[in-house]
Amino acid sequence: MVLQKEPSGAVIWGYGVSGATVTVTLCQGQTAIMKKVTSVQAHSNSWTVVLDPMRPGGPYELTAQQTFERMNFTLRVQNVLFGDVWLCSGQSNMQMTVSQIVNATSELLNTAAYQSVRILSVSLSQAEEELEDLRKVDLPWSKPTSENLGHGDFEYMSAVCWLFGRHLYDTLQYPIGLISSSWGGTPIEAWSSGRSLKACGVSRQGFLPSDFVTGPSKHSVLWNAMIHPLHNMTLKGVIWYQGESNVNLNRDLYNCTFPALIEDWRQTFHRGSQGQTERFFPFGFVQLSSYLSGATSDDGFPEIRWHQTADFGSVPNVMMPRTFMAVAMDLCDRDSPFGSIHPRDKQTVAYRLHLGARAVAYGEKLTFQGPVPQKIELLASQGLLNLTYSQEIQVQRQDNETFEISCCSDHWCKWLPAPVDTFSTWTLALNIKSCPGTVAAVRYAWTTWPCEYKQCALYHPTSALPAPPFTAVITDRASGSNSKQGC
Repeated sequence: MVLQKEPSGAVIWGYGVSGATVTVTLCQGQTAIMKKVTSVQAHSNSWTVVLDPMRPGGPYELTAQQTFERMNFTLRVQNVLFGDVWLCSGQSNMQMTVSQIVNATSELLNTAAYQSVRILSVSLSQAEEELEDLRKVDLPWSKPTSENLGHGDFEYMSAVCWLFGRHLYDTLQYPIGLISSSWGGTPIEAWSSGRSLKACGVSRQGFLPSDFVTGPSKHSVLWNAMIHPLHNMTLKGVIWYQGESNVNLNRDLYNCTFPALIEDWRQTFHRGSQGQTERFFPFGFVQLSSYLSGATSDDGFPEIRWHQTADFGSVPNVMMPRTFMAVAMDLCDRDSPFGSIHPRDKQTVAYRLHLGARAVAYGEKLTFQGPVPQKIELLASQGLLNLTYSQEIQVQRQDNETFEISCCSDHWCKWLPAPVDTFSTWTLALNIKSCPGTVAAVRYAWTTWPCEYKQCALYHPTSALPAPPFTAVITDRASGSNSKQGC
């Protein structure tokens, strides 16, 4: 397995006979390099030690010896490495295994160079109360093989998790531990504690069935059984891919429930690890990809994408500190054998996620997100709306539909296409002459299927990262010099 490296200390815990003494020893070869002694607590029959911070590397042997009167019992774990431990969670797009993605055969064979990336996959389980231990694991801590990376569809190991860890290993060149705990077709409410749901005013009543909810949906049941049992662990961070199941379930609350889940997980893991897991550990997530929907309303996916950022359009932000996001709306897959809601290009998802991790978790100075508008100016007399971006832009495709304006007259507003008129390195101007009334707002890529594969309108030129979708109210129409994002 992999335990969390310095500057944190790895938390080791287990169960025993009440009152027994437990000695935890870390050995390298025949040499004991650390020894911690504790006793089994009477009320819980559990024991815990915190190892001194360790530099990355290994292998080590970890032993836990229990002594009580004349009883003496020892457990050993061999081939223990120290590195960074990441937890991966969410629904089916996180659960998809390496055997389900593009170039699966070559990806499954690409394990020899990654034997210091260790993987663990939690079994599907639900519980009415918070559990202290996992009921079962599908895959105990293991070295990667073609068999355990592609063990059936939606079983183990998570492709996004594995590929993310592989990128991190390539960058950091020290061990990475990956824990996958996901369940397809599940809403955020199942992964949230009662505390965080209460904070967002989520009602305890039932709801209308949704096409996207095929797994457990009862409040907190997956938090209780598949996340809370891990909360004593020392982690580096979390990555998350979920949201499809909330398109038609408490969608309008997702801008609260998602930031609340992040905050609650951070508090719980920090406390559970006796302060060893950072209080604001890095939390990365995938913004929803596209979906071929037959539905008449096209607002569900764009609204969840927006709510995934707490209605800011990009992260990190004041509501979501130390977070990072992989935009995936341009990774559509209309021919996916698992349905278009399950695009097979998980390599690009993991690559974009790892860029965010390098910036937010590891402090690298690099571009990790696409361009977002910084200033919006209404030039009504010229029939133009000017957008100035936070970084350089590349207009990859010009069409008449990607940008839209809210055109209002007689207390009634309608979204109309706003074609790109001109553009430069940092700015673009939209033609708004189709609006006979007042331009009240502007939005970009506000549809379930914004573009074909890697063919959205705007990208960052060198990193090839897509501009995320946004909506913004135009607040100062007189001078046209200000705008406020968040509509």
